[in-house]
Amino acid sequence: MADLSVNPVLADVVGPREGSAVWVKRALLVVAGVAAMTLAAKIKIPMWPVPATLQTMVVLSIGAGYGLRLGVVTLLAYLALGALGADVFTGSNAETYGLAYMMGSTGGYLVGFVVAAAVMGLLARRGWDRSVAWMAGAMLIGNVIIYAFGLPWLAYLFLAEKGAEWVVYYGLTAFLVSDAIKLAIAALAVPALWKLVGSARG
Repeated sequence: MADLSVNPVLADVVGPREGSAVWVKRALLVVAGVAAMTLAAKIKIPMWPVPATLQTMVVLSIGAGYGLRLGVVTLLAYLALGALGADVFTGSNAETYGLAYMMGSTGGYLVGFVVAAAVMGLLARRGWDRSVAWMAGAMLIGNVIIYAFGLPWLAYLFLAEKGAEWVVYYGLTAFLVSDAIKLAIAALAVPALWKLVGSARG
């Protein structure tokens, strides 16, 4: 793997690279990232045993494509918008929104999104986003981080009432199939984008 400081991420090489236009580009990327997170939260894909959203794939792709700082800023902007009451989360609505929603069952996963995006950004700087195998490994690490934050919070809320089996099933096991599919898609897509960028620049 290459040195941490050497490798650009996709956001660095697409669009303006210097001057005030770079800040405009970054602002637009944050807006686009928040919009993608919101859309991913609202699209439910029929899967077994439970429907899936595209959020984890989008979170980890933002981290890889934007890098640590811009990725974290984007995820924090998304969470801030949700905290202010915007309907941006999976399952949020007119009755359940804002901080009350964020303190519910998905709260730990939302925190995990930010940490996972940061780690993905670091790994992308090391070149992990350039090949399918390394990108798959990065996605796996990112998913583990999300669950590492989500499951303990879910257990805190529901373990005494519903038991460990319920927590593990609805907090992890039920999503493993869809997560594997999303991991494979991102592992193929991000390196493919790098090839397109390289072709365009060549």
